[in-house]
Amino acid sequence: MPVSVLTRKWQTTIPKNVRNHLGLKPNDRIFYLIEGERVVLKPLKGNILDLRGSVATKEKPIDFKKLRAITREKVARRIIEEAK
Repeated sequence: MPVSVLTRKWQTTIPKNVRNHLGLKPNDRIFYLIEGERVVLKPLKGNILDLRGSVATKEKPIDFKKLRAITREKVARRIIEEAK
C-alpha cells in the first residue's frame, strides 16, 4: 500500500505508482472528495462537468441542455424586443 509523509509545511508527495495510476503530471489539479473518515483524490482534467456525480445531493440535478435552450430563447426574445 502506498504511503507518504506529511511535512512541517503540510505538504506531501503522491507516491509514483499512484501518480502513474491517475495519470498525473506536474501542475495537474487534484480534487479532494471527503467521505466521512476517507478522502478520495480525483484528477481535475477536462471541465467541471467531469465531476458530475462525485458529490451527493438531495436536489434534482440541473438539466444543462434545457437550461441552455431556455437561455438562448430569452436572449433571442430580448434581442427582438430591443430591435423594435
